[in-house]
Amino acid sequence: MGHTAGMSETLPGTTGNTAAITSYDDPDAPWNQKFSDDDIAHWNDGVIQEFRDNAGKVGGAYEGGELILLTTTGARSGKRHMVPLGLLRRGETLYVSSFIEDRYPAWYHNVKADSAVTIELGSTTYRGTARALEGAEYDEFATWVTTNNPLLADYQSKVSRPLPLVVLELGDPVES
Repeated sequence: MGHTAGMSETLPGTTGNTAAITSYDDPDAPWNQKFSDDDIAHWNDGVIQEFRDNAGKVGGAYEGGELILLTTTGARSGKRHMVPLGLLRRGETLYVSSFIEDRYPAWYHNVKADSAVTIELGSTTYRGTARALEGAEYDEFATWVTTNNPLLADYQSKVSRPLPLVVLELGDPVES
């Protein structure tokens, strides 16, 4: 049985630049591809290695985009979890979102439970804070996002669940 993957993940065997994809329903979009359970279980492994080998630059679905590795603490398990995410910007504000239709992604639940995160950006690892937007702050930010990010706006128009929007703040670099 195949799965439809979310925007937050880079998928094995995908190529191209997501900047060229303007519709959430584009059949060539990586999140509209079908993958096996084994692919799903391991799809982030290669992109994490490529990110670290190339100071944050990767090909495939993220080629030409800005990527981070976000490490959160599991809300239920207490274990550390890492996920590659496309970094989005509103001026100086860094934020992330996701294209998962049937539920919010695990990393979103994790940051709601514990805002302390690790953010790998380029070749630097930072202690950071991740904050899920809510209430009036969410409403204002979501209005800006859907006005300024056509892909997220297209996605939001097709699902009833509000976009997960998480603002990131970089803290001190972690010493190697």
